Formats: sequence, C-alpha cells, structure tokens
Amino acid sequence: MYVDGFVLPVPEKNLKAYRAIAQKAGKIWREHGALQYVEAVGDDLDNKWGVSFPKLIKVKTGEKPLFSFIVYKSRADRDKVNKKVMADPRMQKMMKKGEPMPFEIKRMAYGGFKYLVNV
Repeated sequence: MYVDGFVLPVPEKNLKAYRAIAQKAGKIWREHGALQYVEAVGDDLDNKWGVSFPKLIKVKTGEKPLFSFIVYKSRADRDKVNKKVMADPRMQKMMKKGEPMPFEIKRMAYGGFKYLVNV
C-alpha cells in the first residue's frame, strides 16, 4: 500500500468551495483506481505535547488546517492513477489556469509514504 499525504491551511470562508472541489476530485481519483480519498478538517487541535497542526503549517487567523490522504495499491499504481487523473478533462477544468484556488497552494505540504504498519 502507498499513501499520498497533504496538510494545508484553508480559509474558513473557503471551506465550502474547497469541499465542493474535493468531492469532485475524490470521485475522479476513485474512478481511476485510488482505494481511498479522505479530506479532514481540523477539530481537536489544542494539544499539550508535540507540535500542533496549526503551529506546524502556520495557520493564520480565520484558517483551518486540513489533513488529507489518498491510498493506492502501490507507488507504481499511484503513479499510474495520478497520470490518469491529471489527464482527465474534469480535473483539467477544475485546475484551469487563472482560476482562483480556495487555498494557497504554496503553503500545502505534500509527500508520498510507504506503509510502515497497517493493522
């Protein structure tokens, strides 16, 4: 199994627009072979140990942190699925150049992860 993980701040006023985009994108990823697509908004984030997500990604006033992930069969499968997703006309329409995004893409953290434990 392989996971693409994302952490990003989204302005609260843009959560509805972000959710609409994520719902469409999730369907596209699943259609092209992703096993799971999850977008989760921060809720219980005031911890007394470690580094909180808001602090980690420098959430500004009026923003919410999102923790998101997409699960694949393997890294090779991830590469195939993502290639299909990026070529999908529905995705290209959503990513149309010049269209405003509901978040600052430069502040998004992203990476691919191999499973270490899967219980």
